[in-house]
Amino acid sequence: MAGLLAKAFWWTASLPFGARYRRWRGRKVALQRLRLFAPASPKGKPRPPLIPSPRAIIIPASETPIVSIIISTYGQVDFTLLCLSSIMASAPTVPLEVVLVDDAYPGPEDVSRLREIPGIIFTRNETNLGFLLSCNRAAALAKGRYLYMLNNDTELLPGAIDQLVQTLEARPDVGLVGSKLIFADGSLQEAGGILWGDGSGWNFGRGGDPARPEFNYPREVDYCSGASIMLARALFTALGGFDPAYAPAYYEDSDLAMRIRARGLKTLYVPRSVVIHHEGKSHGTDTKRGVKAYQATNQAKFAAQWGAVLRRDHFAGPHDWPRARDHGKQRKLILIIDRYAPEPDRDAGSRSVLGIIECLIGAGWIVKLWSHERGRTPVYAAAVEQMGVEVLDERWPGSLSAWLAENGAGLDHVLISRPTIARAVLSAVKAGTRAPISFYGHDLHFARLRRQAMYAQAPQQARKFLAKAAAAEKMERRIWGRVDLVLYPSETETIVVREVAPWALAKTITPFFFPIAEARTPPPQRALLFVAGFAHLPNVDAAHFLVCEIRPVLEKMVGPVSIILAGANPTDAVRALAGPNVEVTGYISDEALARLYAQARVAIVPLRFGAGVKGKVVEALSHGLPLVTTRTGAQGIPGLEAVIPVHDEVAAIARALALLLQDDEAWQARSDAQRAFARAHFSAAAMQKSVLEAFEAVAATAKSHTGELPLKSEMPWGF
Repeated sequence: MAGLLAKAFWWTASLPFGARYRRWRGRKVALQRLRLFAPASPKGKPRPPLIPSPRAIIIPASETPIVSIIISTYGQVDFTLLCLSSIMASAPTVPLEVVLVDDAYPGPEDVSRLREIPGIIFTRNETNLGFLLSCNRAAALAKGRYLYMLNNDTELLPGAIDQLVQTLEARPDVGLVGSKLIFADGSLQEAGGILWGDGSGWNFGRGGDPARPEFNYPREVDYCSGASIMLARALFTALGGFDPAYAPAYYEDSDLAMRIRARGLKTLYVPRSVVIHHEGKSHGTDTKRGVKAYQATNQAKFAAQWGAVLRRDHFAGPHDWPRARDHGKQRKLILIIDRYAPEPDRDAGSRSVLGIIECLIGAGWIVKLWSHERGRTPVYAAAVEQMGVEVLDERWPGSLSAWLAENGAGLDHVLISRPTIARAVLSAVKAGTRAPISFYGHDLHFARLRRQAMYAQAPQQARKFLAKAAAAEKMERRIWGRVDLVLYPSETETIVVREVAPWALAKTITPFFFPIAEARTPPPQRALLFVAGFAHLPNVDAAHFLVCEIRPVLEKMVGPVSIILAGANPTDAVRALAGPNVEVTGYISDEALARLYAQARVAIVPLRFGAGVKGKVVEALSHGLPLVTTRTGAQGIPGLEAVIPVHDEVAAIARALALLLQDDEAWQARSDAQRAFARAHFSAAAMQKSVLEAFEAVAATAKSHTGELPLKSEMPWGF
């Protein structure tokens, strides 16, 4: 339930209404639903927060905690009660303890009320130590694997602690994680911190809309404000805790992040961990008096201690904020433009783009993804965001040109996916950045359409496909003439580009990688599996070819055979193929698809036209499910015919299928050979190497093409 409430908060904030209304209504509704504040007064003004009674708070403490929550207090009992109440209401799924230290507060508030709360470890300093030393003292009493440093003037939203724990558990390269901090009115206070070269700091996003995409992806940051940060207790102990040089407070969190980075670990901002911070309640806001005066003093100490690192790894000032927010001085920044956030379980192009993203992130690049269709697909966009990618969909209110005006100067590369997208955005991209521009075509669309015309059932339909092919050819060739690098997934297609446009820099990249299955044995089912996205016409034709032409010949050889047509968006023509021994699944999750790969006897990819490397072929190879395909299905994969049967004739396809359905020894040999082939040619390492080498090649040439390639009458289409 807590997870649903948290999702409701952000989905409400991202509804496609006007920006100002969305911010106001989203915050109001979400905060009221979460019951963090009292209802509005009759005059419409918000009432003060409802202060719970100490007797109403019960902390679910454990003798063997995973998380120790460290809270230092100096007065402000009411805010501390609110904080503890939110811990109770939003308790994590992991065991916890709360260590609360009172820093010798003399009154007039009755701090002893906090002793009444069951489940907390309450301790009181004999003398006033200040925030920093109080936290160190409380940490020494903690037993948890992780220390969660939490200001007493905060309130947790559901999932705040769990998200931090899950990130630390999943990311061994991360030493410190911090939350998204919001003000009581729902506006953003901080989405990670930026440190400039002089040691001064920025709360990134202050006053902004917390639903905006730039605030909703996990990313490496310079530091996170200590109001809500988590790290391993062993790491905190090894570092000696917060550095006493920064006592009583300020810059201890920045110094901690620097010392953690010096050990080779990152500081990560975790946007799904959301905490309300009533800023200034602990130390006020006047930097000229009280504890707050130490902010300027400690900045000078910090700048002197870390000056060399600040000059090397940090930017000079706010004009560099587009890269600084990602701790990006030593990292490369790329903008990828595609239709929408990749949907890898729906189309092969998405799977390929997702693979490129994973390869670049693995190489340390900062990745931004522009969704050309602007609509947000919450499940897919959220999955990509969790990888550390900023997904620029409808939540970013401006145009692509506006985004490039703010960020284009800092880009190292732009990758545009698919020809129709390139046609629409190339002018804006070329006007908005001097970075090299790559075009990833996925396949030669005009070649696919020409082959499709060969299988048309009527002359009029063939002429229609040929007209589309001519238009696609013109569009693709013009794109090649306006970009710096042309990418295709098959060397066959890359050769065509080089012959047509010999001046163009054209490279082949490995288009997919999949986890390689463990060795497997033949299943007893006599089932053929064809996996495809059936919104794509070549796959519709292939399904009809399999069921209506191949199956009758095969069943004469081996008897009844089951066929599974698995994939999203089946057309009416595909659904009409369902019947005895023919299943049409419709959309299927990755988990369900993996079960089908484990249960089926043979995979088949019976494509008669198409272009590019087929994701369904590579996936079957990686699963070790013996495969039969056509020359179109095998296109772009050199050496594949030595591993699997590749035939276009119905009788030859049927004979190859019959062997695998009946001969366990042949099945096992084919399965082992396919897995070895996939490991050699379609691994993550192979794909990353091909992508990075292509980008390095265009960076080395450092040339920009502005003209368009004139059409030629004779083209080498013999593939």
